[in-house]
Amino acid sequence: MALILVTGASSGLGYATANALAWEGHDVVVHARTPARVAVPTGGGRWAGVATGDLAETSEIPGVARQAAAFGRFDVVIHNAGTMHTPEAATVNTIAPYLLTALLDKPSKLIYLSSSMHRGGSTDLARLADGTASYSDSKLWVTALAMAVASRWEGTAVHAVDPGWVPTRMGGPGATDDLEAGHQTQVWLATHDDITPSTGGYWYHQHAQDPHSAAHDPKFQDRLLQALEERTGVRLD
Repeated sequence: MALILVTGASSGLGYATANALAWEGHDVVVHARTPARVAVPTGGGRWAGVATGDLAETSEIPGVARQAAAFGRFDVVIHNAGTMHTPEAATVNTIAPYLLTALLDKPSKLIYLSSSMHRGGSTDLARLADGTASYSDSKLWVTALAMAVASRWEGTAVHAVDPGWVPTRMGGPGATDDLEAGHQTQVWLATHDDITPSTGGYWYHQHAQDPHSAAHDPKFQDRLLQALEERTGVRLD
C-alpha cells in the first residue's frame, strides 16, 4: 500500500479523495487548516497522520511540509487545497503547491488540482507578486507548474486534473458536474501505473485533454519557476 498526502482534505473533493484512498487500504496523511477541521474517515478507519497549517499564509507552508515529512517519503502527493478568493488564490493554489513540491522529498507521483477555468488565466506573472491574481490565473499557473515538474523530474509521474464544476462548498449548489466523479480521477491516477500519457497529462474524468497552450510552453514554465523562486526564496531542484 502507498503512503499518500492529500492537502485540503477537511471537506469536499479533498476529503472524498482521502477517504476513497484510505478505504482502499492506503496510508493517507491529510492536511487541514486547523486540527478542529480534520474529519474522521467513514467506515471506522483512521488517517495515517495529520498535518495542519494555513496555506493562505506563506509563512505557514514550510511548517506543513515539515509535519508531512515526518511521516516519511510519500509515494503520492495530491495538491488538492484551493480557494477562489483573491488575494489568497495565488498563495493557496500556486505558491503552496510549489513550496510543498520543493520542500518534500520527490514522490513517485504528483497530482495537482487544476480547473477548466485555467483556460481564462493570464500569463502576466506580475499578478503573482502584487496580489491581483484571479482564480483562473492561479489555476493556469499551477497547471504550468505541473507540466514543468513533469518535464524536469525523471522518475516522478506528474499530472494535472480538472475535477469538473462540482457541488462542493467552493463549487456551490448550482454546480452541474457529478460530485462522485470529481475525485475519481485523482484516486485513479494515484493508484494505477498503466496510464497514457504516463506523465505530463491534463485530465478530466479519466480522459486526457489539452490544457492552455502556455502550460506546455517551456519559456512560460521557466518564467513561472523564476517568479515563484523570487516570491518564496526557495528553488525547485
